Amino acid sequence: MGSAGTTDPDQGHPRRWAALAALCTSLVVVTIDNTVLNTALPALATALPASTADLQWINNAYTLVFAAMLITAGSLGARMGQRLALAGGLTVFAVGSAVAATAGSPGQLIGLRAVMGLGAAFVMPATLSTIVTLFGPRERPKAIALWSATAGLGIVIGPIAGGLLLEHFSWSSVFWINVPLVAVALGAVLVLLPPMPGRPGGRLDLPGLLLSASGLAALVDVIVQGPERGWLSTWSLAEAGAAVVLLAAFAGWELRTAEPMVDIRVFAIRTFSLAGVLLAVTFFALFGLLFVFTQYLQLVHGYSPLKAGLGAVPFALAMAATAATSARTAARLGTRHTIAGGLALMSLGLAGVSLVSTGTPYLVIAAAMAVVGAGMGLIMAPASAATVSSLPREKAPTAGSINSVVRELGGVLGIAVVGTVVSASYRDHLEAALPGAPAPATDDLTSAHLVAAHLPAEAAGRLLSAADQAFTTAMHSGTWICAAITLAGAVTALLGFARTAPAAPSADDRPDLGQPAVVGADRTPAGARG
Repeated sequence: MGSAGTTDPDQGHPRRWAALAALCTSLVVVTIDNTVLNTALPALATALPASTADLQWINNAYTLVFAAMLITAGSLGARMGQRLALAGGLTVFAVGSAVAATAGSPGQLIGLRAVMGLGAAFVMPATLSTIVTLFGPRERPKAIALWSATAGLGIVIGPIAGGLLLEHFSWSSVFWINVPLVAVALGAVLVLLPPMPGRPGGRLDLPGLLLSASGLAALVDVIVQGPERGWLSTWSLAEAGAAVVLLAAFAGWELRTAEPMVDIRVFAIRTFSLAGVLLAVTFFALFGLLFVFTQYLQLVHGYSPLKAGLGAVPFALAMAATAATSARTAARLGTRHTIAGGLALMSLGLAGVSLVSTGTPYLVIAAAMAVVGAGMGLIMAPASAATVSSLPREKAPTAGSINSVVRELGGVLGIAVVGTVVSASYRDHLEAALPGAPAPATDDLTSAHLVAAHLPAEAAGRLLSAADQAFTTAMHSGTWICAAITLAGAVTALLGFARTAPAAPSADDRPDLGQPAVVGADRTPAGARG
């Protein structure tokens, strides 16, 4: 059994656990980059120099290309083989990072961030689909649990790594660090992953590729830029309409063409679609929370970027602990109750964050964040396992791509919605508390601190006190939204999943897609329905 093609369908490939280490290393590299750049934005603004709009595009170019290309990259990865897709994606990511570290203008950096997003789009879905290929049904939930813990840790490690680098080096260090990280990941992929030949197909579905990429690009762009342009502006409405038309055309084409890039019929499977929605809800809440939480620690509490990054450690540790054991939890309680319990726990922790004040001790904040992390750890692996277990084994690339898409869309939507609510609430509360406050100070908390630095001590104290209180109150509004949506997700999980949350859906629950890749998410009596 020297290749994935001779993998025992029940036991898995002999090198599966070594391969998982390579997959998790690759995943950490690209998930860290989702958050590491945030700590370097102030330094970038000074060094390049970059305007606020430039900084937004430096951040968003990666997200836009990454999300837009996920489905395409998953499809192409299935053709070329997951091992080659991983190696190629990591190489593109590393080259983009190295050149980005030497960028001399905001425009260059924006373009290179897009290149990095393209590389990452080939890495993320390939990691999950490779797990499905290499692991048998008994061990697959545990492998996905470890994969999920790695993905969550990478998101939290980003700000810590960024803060640590910027304590000693320039902004370019957040890009240079990717080169040795990718070298380790690439070496692990080439040495530890078995040969995994692709599945030769017929003609490349070029119309599907173009429609999916352009539709997702339009959707992500309107979500990301909506708060700045205005959600009801002509441009936002036109772009949203274009996204709907393009994605509807994509779905229609995929249903008609003889060789589709993605089998749209998978969305008719209740377990698959519901698990995807709940993953989007989870990442909506996570990214929405992290967006305001890092600002709260740095500006309201006055933490350095490194200390603010370390402030998320309780979240990371709790999430890793519950994610690593979530396969056993799901086997004991069932997927339905595990995901619902995780979302309810997240909601409880978010409600706790919503009660903090400007002077709340860090230990209290850490406890609330740990509850959020513990809840998230319970969700990710069972929900990811549900997406892949409800499809035939050969549809693993589709499952991996869509799993990544819903996470990314949930995250960018969380930042956009929570950011919009917090911004509007901050402005209203500051103007109410301090009528006549300098105009720049009402834009955001960072501007208020910059304005205060040039005011007399007494005036600066009044402005900072009012601004910090206004932001904390605004943060409450944002985190209450996250708490409400995760609580709604918990109820949806209880009502939507079958009581057994069967890994292989019944005949009336899925179209004829072939033999499902059973994950064995639950062991409760078969046939019971919720």
